[in-house]
Order: sequence, then C-alpha cells, then structure tokens
Amino acid sequence: MMMKLLHGLFTLSVLVVFGCYSNAEQQDFMLLSGPLTTKLVYGLPTEPLESLNSAVGTSASDDVFDCRAPLPLESRSYFLYLQSKGVNRFKVPLSWSRILPTGDPNQPHEGTVKCYKALVRQLLESGIKPLLVLQRSAVPEPFRSTYGGWENPLVVQMFEQYAGFVFASFKDQVDTFITFSHLHELHDEELQNAFQSHANIYKLYHQKFEGIRLSNGIRAEDITSIYQLGSKNMAYMDFLSVHLQYDCKLKTLTKNLRLLQDISGQLSILLYELTTRDCAEHENLFQPLISIFRVLQNEDLHIIGCDITQLFGKLDQEQTLSFSLQNDHFDGFHQKSASSFSYQKVWEKFKTQTEVDRDQFLDGSFPAGFQWSVSSESFKGEGGWSEHEKGETIWDRFSHEGHVFDNQTTDLACDSYHKVDYDTYLLRGMLSPNYQLSLSWARIFPNGRKNSLVEKGALYYDKMINTLLQSGIEPTVTLHHWDLPQALQDQGGWTSDSIVEAFKEFADFCFSRYGDRVKTWITFGSPWAVSNFGYGTGEHPPSIKDPIVASYQVTHNILKSHAEAWHVYNDTYRKKQSGKVGIALNSEWAEPKNPSSPQDIAAAERYLNFMLGWFAHPIFVDGDYSVILRDQIRNKNTLCGKEIARLPVFTAAEKQRILGTADFFGINHYTSRQISEKLNSCDPGPHNVGDFQIHVDPTWPNTSSDQIQSVPWGLRRLLNYISLEYTSVRDVPIYITGNGMPTEYYGDVIDDTSRVEFLKAYINEAMKAVLLDGIDVQRFTVPLMDSFEGPKGYSERFGLHYVNFEDPDRPRTPKTSAYFYSKVIERNGFAEGAKKPNMQIYENKMERSRLLGLPPSEVPSASKVVWEQFSPQTKFERQLYHYGTFPNEFHWGVSSSAYQIEGGWNADEKGPSVWDTFTQKPGNIPNSDNGNVACDSYSKIDEDLYMLKGLKIKTYKFSLSWSRIFPSGYISSLNQKGVDYYNRLIDGLIANNISPMVTLYNWDLPQALQDMKGWDNPEMIKIFNEYCDFCYATFGDRVKFWITFNEPQTIAWLGYGLGQIPPNVKQPGDAPYRVAHNLLKAHANAYHTYDEKYRATQKGLVSISLNAEWVEPQDVNVPREVLAADRALQFQLGWFAHPIFKNGDYPDAMKWQVGNKSELQGLKESRLPSFTDEDKAYIQGTADVFCINTYTTKVVHHATIRLSPESYQNDQDISKEEADGAEDTAVKDQKAVAWGLRRLLNWIKNEYADPEIYITENGVSTGTRITADDTDRIFYLKTYIDEALKANNLDGVRLKGYIASPLMDSFEWLNGYNVGYGLHHVDFKHPSRPRTPKRSAHLYFSIMRNNGFPMPEEEEIIYGHFRDGFVWSTATAAYQIEGAWRADGKGLSIWDKFAHTPLKISKDENGDIACDSYNKINEDVDNLKTLKVNHYRFSISWPRILPDGTNKKINQAGLDYYHRLVDALLAANIKPQVTLYHWDLPQALQDVGGWENDTIVNRFRDYADVIYNSLGDKVQFWITINEPYNVAMIGHGYGSAAPGISFRPGTAPYIVAHNLLKAHAEAWHLYHGKYRAKQGGIVGITINSDWAEPRNPYKQEDVDAAIRVIQFQLGWFAHPVFNGDYSDLMKNIIRERSLAAGLPKSRLPEFTPEEIARIKGTHDYFGFNHYTTVLAYNLDYGDLAHYDADRGAGTVADRTWLDSGSFWLKVTPPGFRKILNFIKEEYGDHPIYITENGVSERGTLNLNDAHRIHYYKHYINQALKAYLLDGVDIRGYAAWTLMDNLEWATGYDDKFGLFYVNRSDPTLPRIPKKSVWHYATIVNCNGFINPSQGPHECEVLKPEDGITDTTTPQPTPAADLVLNFLGLEVSGSDAEVALNVLFSFTIIGAVAVAFLLFGLVKTTKKAKRHKEEHINLT
Repeated sequence: MMMKLLHGLFTLSVLVVFGCYSNAEQQDFMLLSGPLTTKLVYGLPTEPLESLNSAVGTSASDDVFDCRAPLPLESRSYFLYLQSKGVNRFKVPLSWSRILPTGDPNQPHEGTVKCYKALVRQLLESGIKPLLVLQRSAVPEPFRSTYGGWENPLVVQMFEQYAGFVFASFKDQVDTFITFSHLHELHDEELQNAFQSHANIYKLYHQKFEGIRLSNGIRAEDITSIYQLGSKNMAYMDFLSVHLQYDCKLKTLTKNLRLLQDISGQLSILLYELTTRDCAEHENLFQPLISIFRVLQNEDLHIIGCDITQLFGKLDQEQTLSFSLQNDHFDGFHQKSASSFSYQKVWEKFKTQTEVDRDQFLDGSFPAGFQWSVSSESFKGEGGWSEHEKGETIWDRFSHEGHVFDNQTTDLACDSYHKVDYDTYLLRGMLSPNYQLSLSWARIFPNGRKNSLVEKGALYYDKMINTLLQSGIEPTVTLHHWDLPQALQDQGGWTSDSIVEAFKEFADFCFSRYGDRVKTWITFGSPWAVSNFGYGTGEHPPSIKDPIVASYQVTHNILKSHAEAWHVYNDTYRKKQSGKVGIALNSEWAEPKNPSSPQDIAAAERYLNFMLGWFAHPIFVDGDYSVILRDQIRNKNTLCGKEIARLPVFTAAEKQRILGTADFFGINHYTSRQISEKLNSCDPGPHNVGDFQIHVDPTWPNTSSDQIQSVPWGLRRLLNYISLEYTSVRDVPIYITGNGMPTEYYGDVIDDTSRVEFLKAYINEAMKAVLLDGIDVQRFTVPLMDSFEGPKGYSERFGLHYVNFEDPDRPRTPKTSAYFYSKVIERNGFAEGAKKPNMQIYENKMERSRLLGLPPSEVPSASKVVWEQFSPQTKFERQLYHYGTFPNEFHWGVSSSAYQIEGGWNADEKGPSVWDTFTQKPGNIPNSDNGNVACDSYSKIDEDLYMLKGLKIKTYKFSLSWSRIFPSGYISSLNQKGVDYYNRLIDGLIANNISPMVTLYNWDLPQALQDMKGWDNPEMIKIFNEYCDFCYATFGDRVKFWITFNEPQTIAWLGYGLGQIPPNVKQPGDAPYRVAHNLLKAHANAYHTYDEKYRATQKGLVSISLNAEWVEPQDVNVPREVLAADRALQFQLGWFAHPIFKNGDYPDAMKWQVGNKSELQGLKESRLPSFTDEDKAYIQGTADVFCINTYTTKVVHHATIRLSPESYQNDQDISKEEADGAEDTAVKDQKAVAWGLRRLLNWIKNEYADPEIYITENGVSTGTRITADDTDRIFYLKTYIDEALKANNLDGVRLKGYIASPLMDSFEWLNGYNVGYGLHHVDFKHPSRPRTPKRSAHLYFSIMRNNGFPMPEEEEIIYGHFRDGFVWSTATAAYQIEGAWRADGKGLSIWDKFAHTPLKISKDENGDIACDSYNKINEDVDNLKTLKVNHYRFSISWPRILPDGTNKKINQAGLDYYHRLVDALLAANIKPQVTLYHWDLPQALQDVGGWENDTIVNRFRDYADVIYNSLGDKVQFWITINEPYNVAMIGHGYGSAAPGISFRPGTAPYIVAHNLLKAHAEAWHLYHGKYRAKQGGIVGITINSDWAEPRNPYKQEDVDAAIRVIQFQLGWFAHPVFNGDYSDLMKNIIRERSLAAGLPKSRLPEFTPEEIARIKGTHDYFGFNHYTTVLAYNLDYGDLAHYDADRGAGTVADRTWLDSGSFWLKVTPPGFRKILNFIKEEYGDHPIYITENGVSERGTLNLNDAHRIHYYKHYINQALKAYLLDGVDIRGYAAWTLMDNLEWATGYDDKFGLFYVNRSDPTLPRIPKKSVWHYATIVNCNGFINPSQGPHECEVLKPEDGITDTTTPQPTPAADLVLNFLGLEVSGSDAEVALNVLFSFTIIGAVAVAFLLFGLVKTTKKAKRHKEEHINLT
C-alpha cells in the first residue's frame, strides 16, 4: 500500500513541477529516465511494467543494454508506460566498440546501428526524446587492448571520427548529446585528453550539425578541478550535465547548484544523475521529495532537467531498509517466511516431479550478459610458499606436519605464482570472460597485519589482475579462502575477536590497491568449511576440534568480518570504484529421506539452516541467526541438560551492521544429501545438535570422492530455495561461484567425459532455474585446473585442465571438459543456433594492380649489395639487439598443414594422398610413423581453436587436403563432408576474429593424380585450376589470403629429384626442372582465375610461399665466392621468384649454368625447359605479395662439381658449410642462424623491387624429450623475429606479417614424430592427442601483444650523476701487468710455476714480462691521467715483498717499487686502492699446502702487517683478497688456474674458502686494531659474482636454481663476512649430500662460534666485481661429490645477449643493477665499491672498440640507476682494466684493456682505444649528460693528433701461428682448442679408478662447465 502511495504521489509531483512552467523553454524541461539495462530488457516479456523500476537507471556500465540482442516487442509498451508517468527524455548510452568494431567510421556494424535507430524511433513514437551518450568514460576494452587509453592521440582521433559518425547518423532524430556521461571516472592525462577531445568535437561538429546541443557528464564536486583544466572548456558545453547527491541532513542542494552556475558562467543545468543520502530518518517520508521539487521550481537556478528514476529508486530503497530495521512486525514476517514458506514451497513445487520430467534436458541459452567464470584458490594453486618473504599459512603448517595424503604439501602446487601468463592463456583459450581467484593474505601481510606488508607479494596480484584485463578477462577476487596467516592463528585465529579488525584492515588494503581494476569482490569463500572442518571436526587446519564453542565463535567472527569489509567498501570505495561485494557460501541441497515424512522434511530444512542459513540468514534476512537455528540450539541444550553448542548473540548494532551486506549471493554447490530426523543424541556437532542424519541415495552416480555424488537436479532446487529464502528479501542476484566434480589422479586424465556429463547436467539445471523458474542467476563457475585439494592433496582432480604434478614445470593441458565448457561459453548455453559473436571478415583495403615486369637479374645480381653491406659487420654489430615495434597493421600468425595435423586419413570418404601411400609402407618413416591420426585435427576443430584463442592470434595459415575435397583429384568426386570440415574451421576462425590464410597445396597430392605422373604431367595445370576455382567459390567469401603452393622448390627437388619425399621420383637431372615448369604454370593459372573471376567481389590476395635459406659467401671480397652465393640463391629462390616477380622467365644465372652443364654433358638442349613469350607474360606478376619460408643460413663457396650424374644440385657448382654462430637443432641441416634472416629479407627487397613480404613459415625443431619447457625455441623466436624487426625498422623492408611455424607438434614428414616444431606439445602416445602450450607459446603471445620488442624500461638510459666525491678508478693485478718475474729479489709465485708448466696457458704464454709495468710507472700513470680517474686499483705481489711468503725476509726493493708507484699516483692526484692478494701466492707457501693449510691465516696476517706498516700512511683504501671464489674454485676445484688442483673437488675448495675467510678477518682486525686510528683508511674484501636469472622464469625449480647459483658464489663469502657463517641454504645442502654419501659430517667446514664472531662484520664496505649474468636451471649430478653437484645447477646464456672475447662473458647490463639491489637487500645497506667491471675482445685488433663503449655505457648506467632510483649506496667504480694484459689461462688472447698493448713491439707501447675517451667522459661528468642538451664541457674528446683507429700495428693473427703440439704441427686455433680441453688435467699416479672416471667426466665437459660458470679470472 505504501509503495503504491509513493508511486502515485511521485507521479503527481512530477506533473505539478512540469505544469508550473509556461514558456517554451520551460515546456522543454527534461524529466529523465533510463538507460535501458540488460536485466530490464530480458524482464519485459515476463514482468509487470510497474515492477521493472529497479532495473532501470543503473550506473553500472556492464549492465547497460548495448544492442547486443534485439529489442523485445514489449519495449514500446514500456516506453508508453514511462511517458504516462511524465518521462519525456530517456538516456541512450551508445557502444562505441559495437558501432565501429574496427574503429573505422567507414566500417560500422550495420546491425548495431539499426538496433540503436530502432530504439530511438520507438522512444520518439512514444513521445519521449532520446538523450544520446557517446561514451561513458574509459576507452572500450577492444580498443584499449590494441591502442591503449586516452593518452594515445590515435584513440582521441578515433573517438572524434566516431562522434562525427553518430551525429551524421542520428542528427534528424536527436538534438541533445552527451560526449562523456561519467567524465569524473578519468584522471590526470586521460581526463585532459578526453576533455580536449570533447572540445575538438564541439568545434568540429557544432556548427556543421545545426541545432544539436552538447555537454559532458561531470560530478558536481569535480567541477572546480575541471574548470582548472581550462576555463575556456566551459565554452564548449551548451549546458552542464551534472551528477549530484542530495544530502537530506545538510540540505545544501540549492547552494551547490548556485556554486555550479557561478563556476560555469551561468550555464543551464541538467541533473543527469541525482541521488540522495541519509533520507531514511525522516519521519515524513515525502519531505525529501518535496525539498527536491522546490529546488527544481527555482527559476533562478536555470535547471533544464532532472533524472527522476534514480531519485525515486534511491528513496524507495532507503525507505524499505528503514522499515526492515525499525519495524518489529517486518522482522517477524521474515521469520515466518523462513520457517513456514521457503523450504516447504520449494519442496511442494518439485516433490511430484517424475524422473523423466526432472531429468529432461533443456535446449536453450542463458540471457545475454550471463557471466561465465572459472576459478582457483591461492593456497591450492599458487605454490611459491616462501617466495619473497611470504608468511606461513595454516595450510603450509598443516601440510608440513604430514596431515595431507601421501605427505603432499602446498609448497609448489600448480606453481601459479610463477605462471600468471600460463593461466591467462588457458582463460583466453576458453573464452572465459571472468576469472575468480583468491588472494593469499600471508603473501601480502605475512603476519596478517598491514605493518608487515610485502610489496612483492602485492605486486604479484597487480601483475595477475593487469594480465587478466589485458586479455579482456574480468577478475573476481576472493579476499579469504581458508589460508589464514599462521601468525594470526597463533593469536587465536577466527576465534579471536581481534581478527575482525585484522580482516577489515586487509580488505581495506585490497580494495584500495586493486579496486580500480577489480569490480567484483568475494569476502569469504565457503566459510562453513572453515567453521566446521577447521574448528569443529579438525579435519582442516588449524585442526581444532571444538564443535561446541569454537566452531560457532568462528562463524560469528567471520560474519562480523564480512560485514566490516562490506561497509569499508560501501563507505569508502563504492562511489569511486562502482564494484560489488558479496560472499560465496557453500551448501548441498537437502531432500527428505522419506518424502512423506513431515519429520524428515523438517530435518532437511534444519540441515539447510545449519549449513547455508548459518551465514546467509544474518546477511540476507534480518542480521541475526534464524529462529530455527537459535531455537534448535536452545532447546537441545535444555533437553540434554548440558551445553552441546554455544551460539553467540549479536547486539542490535551488530545485527544492523551485518544485515544487507552483500550485493550478490555467491553459492558453491557440488552435491545433494538425503536427510532424516534423528533424535536423542546429546553429542556435540551440527548433526546431533540439529537432530538430523545424512544419507546418500545409492542410485546417485558416484565420483572419485565419496563426498560428492552427481545430483544435478538438486542445484535447481537449491537455487529456488535461495531465491525464496534470501535473495528475494534483498533483491540481489545469485552467482554460482563453485561447481565441479573430482576424478582420479591416475587413469585417463585427459578424456574426462564424466566431468563433461556432470557439468552439462548441472549447468542445464541452472538454466532451468533461470528460464523456467525466473531465478536471477547471473554466473556459473568451474575450477580452472587440477590443484591441491586440502587433506586429499593432489589425489583428486577437479580441474578443466590437467596439471602434471610429477613434472616440476607443472604443464597445463586442456581436458575434454575444457573444450566442452568453452563451447558452452561460446553458445551461452546449449542452443545450437545460439547467436555467435559477430564475424569480422578483414578484406584487403589496398588497391591491387598487377606487378610490373622487371629486367632479368644480372650475374651476379645487383642484390649483391646486401653482402657488401652486411658481410663486413662485426660480431657486435651483427648481434646488437634492436628494440622497436612493427607497424600497427602487422599480421601475426601461426601455421599448419593438412597432412601433418588432420589425421582422418580415410574418414568420411577422403581419398588417399601420395603421403598416405608413402607412409603406409613400413620403414619409410622412423618408427613407421604416419599421418593416419596425426594431431586428429579433423575431429578437433574446437581444440585447435582453443590454442589459437589462447595465443590471441590474428592469422592462421593452414592448408586444404585436396584429396579430402576431391578424393580422386577431380571435381566430379566432390566430397561434401570434407568441404563441411573446412567450412566449420573457417567459420570458427572468423567467429574468433582470426583471419584464415589458406594454402591450396601443401605436398599432399591425391594419389589418383600421381598415378598419372603427378606434377610431371602438364595436364595437372588444368586439374589444379579446377580445384582452386572450386575453393575460391566455396570459401572465398571468408578467405582473403590464398597461397597456391607451399615450397614448390621442395616439391620439385625432394619429391621428383632426390625422391626423398612422395612421390619418390629419383630423376635429379631433369624431372625437377619439368615439375617446376608445371608448378609455375599451374600457379599462374590459379592466380588468373582468382584475378578474373573473384577478386572484384572477394577482394582477397593470392601468392605463393617460396622457401630459401640465406647463403653467405665464404669470402665477400672474392668475386667468385659472391658469384657462387648469388647462384645458390637464384637456384633456390630465384627458380620461382624470378619468373613471378621479374620477367616471367628463369634467372640468367640458372639458365646459363644449366645450359652449359647440359652441353658439357653432351646433351643437345638444356635440361631447363624454356618458356614461350606467351608463357612469360602469363606468369609474370602472378603474386600480390612475396611469401617466404625460411629456417637457416649456410656459407657457400664455389666448387666445380662433377658432370655425372646429371643433377639440379650438381648444376649449381657450389659447396655449403655451416655459418658462424650456428646453433644445433634437432634437424641437422636446419641450424639456428638468426642473422641470416635480415639479410635474406634485404636481398628480396633489392632483388624484386621492394615487394610487400610475409614470412609464412619460420620455426625450429627440438627433440622429443623437450615438451613444455622449450628454451631453444624461446631463443630462436627472440633472435629471428628481432632480425625481421631490424629489416623492417632499420632497412625499410616492407615486412607485413610473420607466421610462426607451426601451431603445434605434428607429423614432421620424413622425421615422423621424432622432432617437434610446435608452439604446443602434442602427446602422440595418447589417443586424445592432448595439446599443451609450451613456454614458447607464451613468449610468442607476448611478442604479438607488444607488436615486437618495445624498449624495456630496464634497458633505457637515464641521465644523472653519482654522488660528489665518487671514486672513479681502473684496476689491474700484479701478475697480469708487472713482469720482472725474477727481478730485484722477487720470489716465485704459484702463477710463475703454473705458467711455466706446459699446457696450462694458451699459446704457452706467461707473465715473465707481461706489460712490463714494473719498469713503466710513468707511462701507466700518464694513461690514468688521460682517463681522468681519481683512483687506481692495483695489487701487491706477495712474493715480491716476502720472497718465501714469511716475514723472515722483507725484500726492500719490492717495497720500493710500490712506494714509487704510490708516490707517482699521489703526485698525479690519483689515490691508490691496494689489493693485498690477487692470486699470486708465494710458491714457497704452496709447497707447504698453501691455502689448504690453516697456517696460511697467520702468514697472511703477517704479510698484511708488513704492507700496512710500510704503505699505510699513503694508502687509505685496502682490499684484503680479490675474488676468493676464484681462488677456491678455479684454483682448487677445476684446477684451471694456479695452483692447478682439481683432484679434491668435493673438499679442497671448501677448505680453501674457509681459510681465505679467516685470513681476511685477521687482516681486517689487524688494521682495525693497530692502524686505523693512525692511518684512517678502510679495509674490505672484494667478492665476485655473476647475477643469475632462472632459465625459465615461470618455473620454481629454475628460480630456486638461480638462488643457489648466487648463494654458492656471492653468498659463499659475503654471508660469513656480512651476516655471520655460511648461509643455511649452503650448509644444509652440503651437509645432506655429505651424510647421504656415507660421510660422518659435512664436507663444508664449520666455523666455531668464536670464528663466526671474529669474521662477522669484518668490512668497511662491500667490494664487488661483476661482469655478466647467467641463466640457471636445476641439474642433478647424482652422487658426485663436488661443488657443482652441491650447487645442483647448470647455467646457459640467452642467445640475445651480446658475446665478448671471453666465452663466459655475455653482455647483460640489467643484471648489474639487480645484483647490486640483491646485495643491499641480502647483506644490508653498506657502501659498495665496484672494484672490477669490464669486457673483452678477441681476434683482430680494432681500436674502435664499439662493444666496450657499449658495455661501459650500459653497465655504468645500470649502476647509476641502482644509486639514483633504488638507493643503493654505491661509492665507487673501477673499470677492468687499464690495459690489455695476461688474462690468466687465456694468455693474451682475451683483451680487456682500455689501452691496447702492442706486444709485437719490444717496448710494449700503450695505445688508447676509442673507449678511453668515452670512459673518461663518464668519469669527468661523474655520470651521464643528456645528449639532447647539446655538448657539455665535461666531455673528453680524443686529441686531434691522436693515433687513428686503423693504422695501429697489427699483431700476428692467432690463426697464422703454427705450433708444435704433442709432436704435431697444428694451427694456433686448433692448439687453443686442445689446450682448453686439457686445462683441468692434473695427473696423479695414485688416484683410484673412481677419481680417474671423475676426472674424465670433468675433462670432457670442461669447456661446457666453464661456460656454465661464467667465471672471470681477472
């Protein structure tokens, strides 16, 4: 009655207001309603008009009707109803992305435009004017994902064009427009650009379209800030469109409106959205309405309209809420409803259903806008249990204590912490529009409170959410799903009242952090399980068994926590973020076991109250537990005479706080139960307290869990119950937030038909609830993948995707159910005829004209300029990675071919092909493989589309099986089933916006045609054309890119020449030429057919895919070699390209060569056929674009090949070799050589007049042992695509597309299934042929999404300066530069002995003279002055000072040398940095055990004492030991450095390191206690380390390996010095492996507590040497006992990294910044001095050392970033090294110097390289000056009279040396290889057989091990 009165008075008031106006302007007063919502549109056919008010006027953008479906017939009646209530204007928001799907105003979606016009027409006919809204605020996701947001000027331009389209389309019907209805949702640059776009639109169109009015929707409180953007902006609005809130307490509406007018310059005001606040407390319910109407009547305010629907809806809602909270009668009403109506009504409705009626399947679709979702939970899937300081959860503790099946844990789970991209791929593949995930509270707040925030944990969820949104997937976020931080549980967990505030704090943080992107929140997932299993039965953590008190207290606190979180969102975030907050409860459906028993019916109702109602009733009904629950517990306690359940009591305030705190009802439902009454039990627990007993009907189908049976009809009944009992009260939708079933761990884990049937039935029951029962269900959710399932561990599988938990990479593979669910999503249900997404068919927009003829190629061709340009490139120039992007319209794709993937070889009347015939013969293919089934793509279109959708591919290149369409090859044998297959595939592609690129012929000729000689028969030209004609006519309406032949050269040569592939014709001398002749004619005929019959209507492209490997001449300076390379290309590529793209004829090089060979062979005419002039004219120009397949590169040189036998191959007179830098692949002749691709593309550009080029195949093979983790393919794609990018961006090649080959592993022709090329792994041993995305698939998606390789932020150069007083230095070491090895009393060092031992140093070099710095102090100091450095780091030769290593005899001459050096430095204002020990131990000490003898500690202390005492008054910077890792490991582990010990690798390195650390500590304490006060210097140790990245960053195993690499290198020494003792990681690993090997204790020595204290803190700074980065991966060495096996990691380098002169050193600047940050985070914020950093070169001298300039620029800039951006306390930098010197075991081959030392001159002059001036500039500028600001005075320029870069003396190249090696004369390079192999040999006669075997392994793997280590021996 009250509602009717309100409606009546409201309508009357509106009419009164409207009637008060008399003039024309006032008569146009807008009474606004709308917009239409999806909910309203679908309610119109069934609901009374009066009941639909709540469905109108929503401000949520996701529910606005967008013409996705047609207007219902009832819409006109509805508009007439609104008009009768006074409405005269209606908001119509348009969908930009639906009107213009491509953004092009010339390509509107006609259906959408017609729909909107129909809507406008209906409004006008109903007497209501439309108010058109162009855009809400943000850029639509389809455009945003491609172009970005409003910050992109292109988007602004597109929007302005869209506005013009709208005005032109609707100008005759509409006079008022809003450009942006919610401008306030934008911020900063986006807001400015959007407002500017509005202004541009106003200026462009306001006069052009006379009579239109234009405005923007602005929030009232933002008007001032909008005005501040520019007051002139107000001039571009005809009126203000305002969002305003009326506060019934403050009553400031008039004041606010006057302020708006003052700011806007008295513009008229439209109240576009008017809401109210705090109006429920008014005793007079009409007072707010009256107040507002009075304001509207105020003519001074110039109000031209008001939104009446929002106003009325708000008041209605608040008054209803007021009644529900204040009226006792209302409370009683709902109790009555709960106890007497809901369950009974549902039961009565369904109890009489027959099984047939109950189980009848409903074919249909859900309403448009239905939300499909998949889910995961943090502790079940994330893993990374201790990554980045994540806190322990109760599930971590529970699983670690052995409470889970088979002692399984959550530690790794699905490894989703590292696999965000993997999981998002699955979601894209399924077309899932929503992903429901939960947050790990302990990952963000390790101790549960905000003060423990871990930013990296929060960033993980940022990354996940952003990745989802980038793929168009909306995140739904659950705040808590069972995994409570253990720290909170230790304080009582959910039983503690303090948890409420903790959860509120966590929720607040999450809303604030993620709410701008997350619009649906779930506070708790299945909280009943927490209360019951966690605190009642103790089956779940925290394993508390207290069903009397704790269980009920937990629910009490969860409800209060939920309410607080909801209110935080509602009060603080809802208005800005416009999201929803709900809760996901879990419940079974309860049926009475005896349907005729009132007692069982009542028991079933109690069951639901104890499970579902326990949480739902307080939230959705009245703020309190239900009367049924309260009465039952109270009566039961009374009956039993004791407390068996303690139900807490809510206060009145708490009830009010809890009631209504959900915007939706989330329900997790899996099964049903039969319930009977069971009385007289006084045991605790819900069953006994509730007087019910649970049963399972034995006829219900079982699953792998005895807790879940398939009872689908229970879902429909439960939904009806929820609607009646709960959601009807609050009018909120129901979300099914969890549903699914488990299957067994083993068995057929892929073909899960039982899950398909389960989901099909349950989803259908949900559909019945929606369509038949009118229940407002809006979402259905299924588990994404198998995961950790609580106490069951991994023994039960719930997921749509199979996760292999035995594989550390945790690959995910779609199950049959994933494809089923994807199809349900696509159809929005089950209706076969359900409306599919609009098909976008992309036609060629460019005008095509026949290619002009070109003159024939010269011999060699003019394209030899490509070799002239690129062959002289240095390795640095060739390798330098290029960052950039391809043009926006670039076509990315993947490929396949029919025979390789389709299978179905004889299905549905398909005819046999030549490959069918060939492969049926055993032995023709390895393992007798064949393509009978292949990938079974003939039966798996959905599976293939899944992969394409997962990749979000633009183009799919596939081939047609000729014999599937025409089994005999002729049209007369047309097979419609084959045609239907391709129609389904093409339609599926188009429906998913994937353009088909169709190859007409990919080698699989119908056998019937081969029986008539196949392509050697000219009749094939006509037959092929008939086939092509049919395909164009049948598929051409959707196919816009045709390829006639794929790799015709392969067909001709391998098929008809070598006979390796079908049809296996072995006629190498003539058949290939005849076949090619026919192929060219057939191609031309097919092209002309399309051109003449179809191009005008279909507007497609036709081309041919040619294949070629790039060939590099052996010597570009030798004309004959260039001629040979050109000939090789003309024979392979030019054979087909020259006739088509040039003059219709073969290249002259080919004609001349074959003609001459034929004549020499005594033939009367050339074996190469001739074309007639008519043929030439017909063939020339028959390709619209140039398509190329390429895989590798070869080096070619001229060879005179024998005349017999006649052969296409021999005709070429060439020989091929592998190219420089070629990387092995699984196919021997297809090595990876990326740099050849750029050159090939340039050659095509130059040779064929700059055509548009598509790379239509490119890929790499891997062996069968490579499945998902395909690192080599990662490297291949990164390098090859980058070379294509260089060609496009740097060389102007018109590259239009790139097709990665292939989509998935397939039948690889002659290799069968022995190799895989695919981006997806296919298990050919499984009958379902499951497809699993490889890591390369995710990389390729990333490349496509980024459209190339944009410059990473980490690679960008920043400009700025280091701190004042920064230490700039360069470094050397005594043995490497001093020479004078026996001069002035110097003793022998271990390096003197090592270098004089044969086979230890490359080329038998030594340091006897080195750079002779002992005699060249002045020259060296002059060079330092040139560098502008203020410090110089050098080392002191211990045996030069103490010849026998002890202080018994001090060599004064040695001390005098260092005094002279130091004095010269100080005189030059250069301060010394002195290293006490840089590896040159006195040999006398080595003779008594060296660093393995702990007496060395005191010897080193004595030595340090001598040096401190002698030089300390002049030296303020001391380094005790340089790179102790290299001393221990390289010298005493591998033995490739002095003293060359390698036969105790499991113990010696650890003993040496132990003594090095103690020696360092003693030297530090000596200085600190004896000298520091007087001398004032600083002392530290210099530690070296590479940075390590995981080889596969998506893989926890590799992440852990990277950590071990760093801890075993850097941490080995840094941890004891800075943190005390070795790291636990290192100690635990070595101890466990030692004990496992039967040793009594760890091989790693232990420090005593006194030693730990003595070593810890022995630093005044952190000295650090760094050169490179490695990629680490887990490597199990078995039982071997050595450092590498302890570390358990291998290392490799990324092929995109620049090489250097040292095999171990790759240029990877970002790693420098990362390891500097690691040092700070791991060891504290200590001053860091970079004491070495540099790069080497090798080979021919070039003083223009661009690679070194590049290295220093980028590495030092990374150090600057660490200092300026990260706050790392970097105090100094030393470049390694001053000059080229003896680089230890590599002799003088590796050159690191800034100065070149000319060793061919006895005076050893130092000559500056170009890098000298660059480094001097950085030093002099103390950082980096922005070059855009022009030259700076700090720049150091090379002197005018300096030595040029090209006239320096050249040392004898290594390759020219001839050495005597083991009695053989070999080249220097060969000797070097031999030396490298023999470096680690130390022959010990008494070594046991086991050690000999070990030594053999070490020797044979030495080169690889060194590469793995990346050790620098400086």
